[in-house]
Amino acid sequence: MSLINTEIKPFKAQAYHNGKFIEVTDASLKGKWSVVVFYPADFTFVCPTELEDLADHYAEFQKLGVEVYGVSTDTHFSHKAWHDTSEAIKKVQYPLVGDPTGTITRNFDVMIEEEGLALRGTFVINPEGQIKLCEIHDNGIGRDASELLRKVKAAQYVASHPGEVCPAKWHEGEKTLKPSLDLVGKI
Repeated sequence: MSLINTEIKPFKAQAYHNGKFIEVTDASLKGKWSVVVFYPADFTFVCPTELEDLADHYAEFQKLGVEVYGVSTDTHFSHKAWHDTSEAIKKVQYPLVGDPTGTITRNFDVMIEEEGLALRGTFVINPEGQIKLCEIHDNGIGRDASELLRKVKAAQYVASHPGEVCPAKWHEGEKTLKPSLDLVGKI
């Protein structure tokens, strides 16, 4: 079953965020747009490139009222150690959530059970706590924060403009579509 339009499941976890340990729960993701990015593990290879790319675009996400959360099955202590030793991870200003029990990873259906690691899962969650975008990659395929930013803008546009949809490669300010009987067969 697809997770699209389902409400996020309850969870409580510790995160490393701006030099402190904080608690993050399902309630933390509600009331604003959120992006949850699962990655396999700290101290690996593709993961720091993705998290650094998100860090480089973080201000743009914040301007849209979006909080970003990085999640792996490591502990929040491991996240701090990685932050302290990696130039790429030192750029990260969004919470890095520890999920050593795998609860959150399983809630979002990205757990690789035999490895105890997460697949590269990306989820956009609306302020009501519903999943509006779900994208899962093989762990060898890195993601692109600028493409994720485009998708977040599209999700926000559709949410605030009922009856309109965003076509392929849509960018903010471009023409949208209004599905109707008159449009059938004319695209």
